[in-house]
Amino acid sequence: MIEIRNVTKSFGDFRVLDDCSATVTKSSVVVVCGPSGSGKSTLIRCINGLEEIDSGEIVVDGISVGAADTDLNALRARVGMVFQSFELFPHLTVLENVDLAQVRVLKRERRAATERSMTLLERVGLVDQAKKYPAALSGGQQQRIAIARALAMDPVAMLFDEPTSALDPEMINEVLAVMTQLAEDGMTMIVVTHEMAFARHVADRMIFMDRGRIVEDRDTAAFFAEPRSDRAREFLSKILHHDLVIT
Repeated sequence: MIEIRNVTKSFGDFRVLDDCSATVTKSSVVVVCGPSGSGKSTLIRCINGLEEIDSGEIVVDGISVGAADTDLNALRARVGMVFQSFELFPHLTVLENVDLAQVRVLKRERRAATERSMTLLERVGLVDQAKKYPAALSGGQQQRIAIARALAMDPVAMLFDEPTSALDPEMINEVLAVMTQLAEDGMTMIVVTHEMAFARHVADRMIFMDRGRIVEDRDTAAFFAEPRSDRAREFLSKILHHDLVIT
């Protein structure tokens, strides 16, 4: 489904991705973790062409992302992305936010788009908020709307860039519940997150990054039971201790 082959990316003199390779198979869930600044967000932004790579190749569902003839808008419609910030249009209602790209990009009739939107709003538990504007919603509700909007494009895969990092603690679980259901329904997902309980429960594989490199790419149970690298062991000891302290 997604092939990352020897990808390198620099910002000026700083190499943010260094010879990264990984494979994500259809219907699998991969969680990418690591310390801040390790290249996690850049990696998934490269997958749908939001960042250009310097060398290597990324192939999504048979399409080479960096190829000159690749239609990036069409690719992004097939690879949904949910960001840390919700990126909703404040002047549009919830329903209009979910409808918009369906009509403009997929060229759906408005009635068909609205029918699809309402189905997805029901799926994320927010059908009763359809006529409200984003400012009237909590952060958790806005992020669930953002997920519904991405799903409205009928993507073959979903990318999540720390989707709960901007949320208050009590709102995190409602977003993770929607993501868990997506995983159980067979959606191919790559998730950048520090939510290790979610990762343990949902992920098939864990990718651990440090200083722009993929240090570990392993089965989830094996990664948590016995990480191979000192850096991953240190990271897990700190983040799992933090989880225990706040619960």
